[in-house]
Amino acid sequence: MVRPDGSVLASLSWKPWVDAMITPIVYAIPVFLMLILIEALVGWRAGAGIYRVQDAVTSLSLGILSQIVAVFDKFFVIGIYVIVWKYFRFMSLPATSILVWISALLMYDFCYYWNHRLGHEVNVLWAAHVVHHSSEDYNLSTALRQTASGFLISWIFYMPLALLGFPPRVFVIAGLVDLLYQFWVHTELVPHVAWLDRVLVMPSNHRVHHGRNDWCLDRNYGGIFMFWDVLFGTYTPERPDDPVIYGTLTPLASYDPLWGNLKVYADIWRRLRLHDRFLDRLGVLFARPGWQSQLEAAKSPAPPAKIPMNRYDPPARADIKLYGMASLAFSTLLLVQFLLRVPQLALASQIGFGGLITFRLWALSRLWTGQKSALVMEMLATIVPLGFTALGLWFVPAGAGARLVAALALAMAIIVLPRLRGALPTTGEEQ
Repeated sequence: MVRPDGSVLASLSWKPWVDAMITPIVYAIPVFLMLILIEALVGWRAGAGIYRVQDAVTSLSLGILSQIVAVFDKFFVIGIYVIVWKYFRFMSLPATSILVWISALLMYDFCYYWNHRLGHEVNVLWAAHVVHHSSEDYNLSTALRQTASGFLISWIFYMPLALLGFPPRVFVIAGLVDLLYQFWVHTELVPHVAWLDRVLVMPSNHRVHHGRNDWCLDRNYGGIFMFWDVLFGTYTPERPDDPVIYGTLTPLASYDPLWGNLKVYADIWRRLRLHDRFLDRLGVLFARPGWQSQLEAAKSPAPPAKIPMNRYDPPARADIKLYGMASLAFSTLLLVQFLLRVPQLALASQIGFGGLITFRLWALSRLWTGQKSALVMEMLATIVPLGFTALGLWFVPAGAGARLVAALALAMAIIVLPRLRGALPTTGEEQ
């Protein structure tokens, strides 16, 4: 085992691996969006109805939020890995060997299987992972509905790769391959492929994983390879005679990306405060989702779990939906600019830039349901970045052309946004 021979933090160099993770994601964003548009068009022409605007925009908003947080959580994901690999590895594996790369991908997916499985079986881990399952639709946008808090614990599952000596570059790229592969399996348009279904994660077996039917729960955890599920007894094929119903047994029932990340944590905190016994508190944290203590069962026994009859789908006028898509597109452009410029920004600017994008996503979620303050928030979240860019005061320098475009967009926003007031739902209340 390699032991520390000096100051860990002084000699540690893990920032290049952070940049190595961010850059491919930036270039993948337009590819993801193009494929989402193609899937939506194909589904529309086939009359499949696989997309709903508000749900898809919420999925993408959660994806944007997860990428903003990812800028700040890389010490957990990569920094700790590099420390363990540099000072505590049992052996040194060469990054020039093809066998090392193949075994790294297999080992990463094995670790992912257990990270994913326990993310369904342990309540405090489910609090993070539930975000990905909160959509009641199943399409490519669902793939991007990612948690912002998974980094808190998930890094632990990948430490075996560091101890075994897989270099950080190999670890990062294996993780990216595993992550990017999972994008395409979130679709209803690809049918069951029997001869691959027990070997690879495919759209068919992953549809099962996203189902809330009894026979779908806690099944098919693999990231790339389905043979882990076959080996450990969690594989279940899709049933043609029993359509999968997507979502969770306790629906999110909200378009708010912040609440989407915090809802189960809030429930855990409420339940922890209810209990005095240490073992009950351990149960709240580490038992399966849905577990109740004797105290909870006596006070308010949980009703039998059943699938909700209707999906969460508050009405919204077509012009609000159109504006919501335009607002999301603007937030996506800001995210790309943010990710590309992160290495040059001071920490305070990173927090300010990321915070403003987050505020935009939150404001849009309130616009969907007609919250009283939604329009003011949306105007503020739109005017500030456009106005600061036009004045040359934005977080990153802007040329004359960009400033002119920002000024024109600002004028359009000032004209268009007030006109949306009459299009907002009238049932929204402040939350």
